[in-house]
Amino acid sequence: MSRQLISRSVDLQRLREEGYDLEIRAGFLLVKDVPYVNSKREVKQGTLVSTLTLADDVTAKPDNHVAYFEGEHPCRQDGKEIEQIKNESVRKALAEGVWIDHTFSAKPKPAENYEDYYAKMTTYVAILSGPAQAIDSTVTARIFPVIEPERDDEDAVFKYIDTASSRAGIDLVAKKLALKRVAIVGLGGTGSYVLDLIAKTLVKEIHLFDGDTFFQHNAFRSPGAPAGEELRAKPNKAAYFRDMYSKMRLGIIAHEAYVGIDNIEVLREMDFVFLCLDRGTAKRFVVGKLEEFGISFVDVGMGVYASEGSLGGVLRTTTSTPAKRDHFRTRVPFSDGDGENEYAQNIQIADLNALNAAMAVIKWKKLFGFYLDFDHEHYSAYTIDGNALANEERQE
Repeated sequence: MSRQLISRSVDLQRLREEGYDLEIRAGFLLVKDVPYVNSKREVKQGTLVSTLTLADDVTAKPDNHVAYFEGEHPCRQDGKEIEQIKNESVRKALAEGVWIDHTFSAKPKPAENYEDYYAKMTTYVAILSGPAQAIDSTVTARIFPVIEPERDDEDAVFKYIDTASSRAGIDLVAKKLALKRVAIVGLGGTGSYVLDLIAKTLVKEIHLFDGDTFFQHNAFRSPGAPAGEELRAKPNKAAYFRDMYSKMRLGIIAHEAYVGIDNIEVLREMDFVFLCLDRGTAKRFVVGKLEEFGISFVDVGMGVYASEGSLGGVLRTTTSTPAKRDHFRTRVPFSDGDGENEYAQNIQIADLNALNAAMAVIKWKKLFGFYLDFDHEHYSAYTIDGNALANEERQE
């Protein structure tokens, strides 16, 4: 209820977006960690409390100008109490878990009451924190706290709330990516960056497939910064990245094996698949099955070569959907290579991995309506030396 009330109420959402630490408890609005000065001229933090007037599931105009405070009595910079807001001072419980020590009265002028809770709470915060900031200019009530999901929120994906989407006002757009299951086949350089990007979306389950070990050279073309002891443990790639991103979100499932005949049926349940495989023969098998299952997928690849002491090459993303598959086999190589590709020698080019992953994820987001898609291209190639992007194989 607290999360929904804040997100639906413009004044409370504005407070949260500006970094105030809010909580709704037993029908009261709490603003925590408000700096103030006590009688010893010490800077402390207290909690500002207000009753809440609601109209169904959103806030209405506050029904009074009174506020409460938990903490010592706020003082001016010289340690004398702020008299103009002083009212009753007695410790008592307003509700279960809501304790106060003081009651304050600061009427807005010329009106009898505040327009909304943003105006009310920021007015009181300014009165209380002004003297504290005169002593220490770094203190503020705008602390941008970590915001955790509601305990009873069964739809929660993240272990703390996605405030980036709410600040940008794109919550409804972000929900277009709330798919049930997405798979990443191959957790090398590009696949690991694909994970980094889709881990920040509302996909319920992200399935990781890789039977390889996360070695030292992988650390230089993957997101993150593993410690030496982590590398010495020689973890499986899928397990390593599951543990990394499970700090942030739920629903990351590691399959510590390559995709093959024994586990291919797992992909039948996916809403979308990212193919990030180097081995062409393995890719041919997976592609055939994904087409049989009727699943949309995108394949990534790059060809990097040395020329006059520098590197050049092309990054490719090839998309296949039930509406358009005829181009795929003419655009994607299925050989295992001849060892001439500089990338196969583990050149550390994390920026190209990240760019290739971003191209694939952007296309995925286009397919599900997150981004506008006018051309419906199913093949894109980025050439490094000319900084050129070609878009072809458009869906009619």
